[in-house]
Amino acid sequence: MNLPSSAEIVIVGGGVMGVSAAYHLARRGVRDVVLLEREEFFGTESTAKCAGGVRFHFGTEINVRLSMLSLPAFERFEEETGYSAQLRRCGYLFVLTRGKDEAAFREKLALWDRLGVRTDWLSGDEVRVRLPLMPYPDAIAGVWGRDDGLADPGAVVQGYVSAASRMGARCLTGAEVTGIRVGGGRVEAVETKAGTIATRKVVNAAGAWAGPVGRLAGVDIPIVPVKRQILVTAAVPEIPADFPFVADFAGNIYFHREGPGLLLGWSNPDQAPGFDQSLDEESEFIHLEASAGRMPLLERAGIARRWGGLYEITPDHHPIIGPVEGLAGFYVLAGFSGHGFMHGPAAGLLLAEEILDGRSTTLDLAPLRLERFARGGAFDESFVL
Repeated sequence: MNLPSSAEIVIVGGGVMGVSAAYHLARRGVRDVVLLEREEFFGTESTAKCAGGVRFHFGTEINVRLSMLSLPAFERFEEETGYSAQLRRCGYLFVLTRGKDEAAFREKLALWDRLGVRTDWLSGDEVRVRLPLMPYPDAIAGVWGRDDGLADPGAVVQGYVSAASRMGARCLTGAEVTGIRVGGGRVEAVETKAGTIATRKVVNAAGAWAGPVGRLAGVDIPIVPVKRQILVTAAVPEIPADFPFVADFAGNIYFHREGPGLLLGWSNPDQAPGFDQSLDEESEFIHLEASAGRMPLLERAGIARRWGGLYEITPDHHPIIGPVEGLAGFYVLAGFSGHGFMHGPAAGLLLAEEILDGRSTTLDLAPLRLERFARGGAFDESFVL
């Protein structure tokens, strides 16, 4: 590894956040950027293990606006990086089976309309017509986002790494960070197993590991890792090519077409925080049974592959983006609580503005500062699975 002795900016973490930040900084003309990823390949952890969904429909304005910046970036991704993001506008359908959920989503219609997000409100009968393979006798409403869909996490990571490297950024794998040296209230260096890089700016883009990386610099970052599981079935010929991303909101399960099969994901509301990513077969059985109850043909489907991964959860399910008060040169870009991939393009752009311009100008990130938790400024995002 050709580890430099110094750099203007060091980014810790080579998932979608880190590579997007490296790309956007390099695009702004910063050539002395070093991106450090401890694994052998970029995007190996949470980015590679996510479902790939991209959507506009969130419960807070700032999350909607992050999507409004990111989804167009996926559209022009090939033009900018040379790699296609494989964006597929198959649509997102939130199926609502509880009155409280119907009320919560209905309350957001005015927000989505004001921001120009195209939204179709469906009755229970319209949900059943739209999903003929999924009997939903208890569906009372649905929210259909026709402009939502899927993109390819691997292609996005590779595109950003390739483009950033062409513009002069140094993107290194197998580079585990072991310490962050501080002095006089500011960052001084990043320590790795291969050596030390003197720097005055560090970006913590370590995802589920952002908390431990923050502690290396003496910063308490309220991000905890929480396991989620996904499986992909063997081929299911009955699934139509235009099958949407279906989110069963009350059931904490979701479905979308993945190649010739179906991807199933779920969240266990009782899952304890931790870095364990091993498969929980009891949870898998419970959610497979629930999934088959929603789509009976799954009872005949085989399992092609399955895995566990980590969400990076903050107390209010919003990311932490920006500088940290009291430690000059230390920035956080983490805590996206399950929707990081879809907000990766926007997050990298905005952080580059924070670092180079002193503040983000495309979107005001003041509500997403780390200090909101100490100052009572947290605001919850409830439209997550």
